[in-house]
Amino acid sequence: MRRASLAAAALLAAACAPAMSAPEEAPPAAAPNHASFGTDANLAASAPDAILRYADHPRGFAELRLPQGQGPFPLAVIFHGGCWQTGIASQAYMAPLATRWQQLGIATLNVDYREVGDGGGWPGSFTDWAASARLIDAVAATYPIDRARVTLVGHSAGALPALWLARGDGADGPLGARAPLAARAAIVLDGPGDIGAEQGAFDALCQFSAVAPFIGAAPAAAPARYKAISPAARAPQLAHILFVQARLPAPSPQTEAALAAGGAAVAVRANPGASHFAILTPGNPAYIANEPAMLAVLEGER
Repeated sequence: MRRASLAAAALLAAACAPAMSAPEEAPPAAAPNHASFGTDANLAASAPDAILRYADHPRGFAELRLPQGQGPFPLAVIFHGGCWQTGIASQAYMAPLATRWQQLGIATLNVDYREVGDGGGWPGSFTDWAASARLIDAVAATYPIDRARVTLVGHSAGALPALWLARGDGADGPLGARAPLAARAAIVLDGPGDIGAEQGAFDALCQFSAVAPFIGAAPAAAPARYKAISPAARAPQLAHILFVQARLPAPSPQTEAALAAGGAAVAVRANPGASHFAILTPGNPAYIANEPAMLAVLEGER
């Protein structure tokens, strides 16, 4: 299976948009590599089956991992956290989770992207998220992926792309008018449901002002930007949204209702006392307690 997957990589490059180039053997050297958060998992990250480029800047890549077997496999598209501030994190710390899911029959696409400080923020990060999402159809056309079972997964700041991609935008959106990405579900790992409504809690988690630098202004100075990406303006078009929270509180009833307005069944699993990283660290009791619920979403059972 792995040999066939690697052989198919050249075909994938041809199927992708012109901005994408052939898969590489390793991430670009300029990309940060902050993998320490997963080192207590007792699970070494597997080597990706392919590293796929979606843009020509150093962080414009995603790691594809495929399970053993014939498939078709569900696909988890993973977005890391890091408070949208370059130098804090990259896709590397999500690799143990991607590896664990790979062992359990889930294909994963672990995405890196630009943040504030290296071309990200509004609109650069959104540009990367939208471009990386175009890999999904190309991967599904080349590898044994079940396109009907795509789950968008975001840890911490990565909750924003996991929810934003699945909703459409009007002309006031960060990239202008945009159709929603077709996905079945989203899993938010200790992340916000609405960054404007939860700015205080998220900044406190980051221990610095993260939201306003990412948006480009405080809410009072740019209310239209915050409104444009709020689920209250446009809801994600998903069947299920699962929040697995630890340090951050559950979304407010108003935010839950806004997220559900697109037809999603919204569920929240609280983990009092768990750390921000325990819930995504394979082998940690907090992760073990939530793994069955996450797998049910990933496999399309709920």
